[in-house]
Amino acid sequence: MKKPPTLLTVPLLTAALPAVALLCVSCAPAADTAPAKSAGSTIAASAPVSLSAGSGPQAPGGTAPAATGITWDQVSKDKAVETARNAMADFARPAVEEKQWADDLARWLTPQATADYSAVDPANIPASRVTGAATLSVDDANGYGVTAAVPTNAGTYTVQLLRTGKDAPWKVNRLTPPTS
Repeated sequence: MKKPPTLLTVPLLTAALPAVALLCVSCAPAADTAPAKSAGSTIAASAPVSLSAGSGPQAPGGTAPAATGITWDQVSKDKAVETARNAMADFARPAVEEKQWADDLARWLTPQATADYSAVDPANIPASRVTGAATLSVDDANGYGVTAAVPTNAGTYTVQLLRTGKDAPWKVNRLTPPTS
C-alpha cells in the first residue's frame, strides 16, 4: 500500500513545479525575429508570361502568338461542325440519368467545361433534340476557336469550340442557350 504524502514532501513538489516549467520554456524554439520582407523587394517569376491567342498579351510589352500552321480548311470546318452537333445531341437529353449524361457529354468538352457542366441537372435542359445542321461563325484570323449555331427544338444554342493546334480535336468550351 502506498503511503500518503507527508507534509515534508508536499512543499518540495510545489517548489519543483516552477523549475520544471522554466526548464520546458527554455527548451522551446525561439520565435523568428528576422525582419519581414519589404513591399519593395522584387520577386522572380516562376513561369514565363502567358499570352492570349488572338486577343493580345496578358502582360504589358508581350505579343500574342501567331496562328502559325492553324488555317481554316474544309476539314477543320467539317470537324468543328461535327463536334458541335454531337456535343449538342449529347447535351439535349433531359430524360437521361445525370451520371450517364455527364459521362457522355464529357468526351466533347474541354477540361474546364467538364468541371462546369458536371453539376448540371439534365432535367433542367429545355432542349431534347437537335433539329438541323450546325453553322459556323469563323474568324479567319483565329484558327484556335470558333462558334457554332446549333438549332434545337428549344431554339438555337451557341456552341463555343476550341482547339490547341491544327491536328488537335475540337472541344466544346461553352453551350449557351437561346435568348428569349
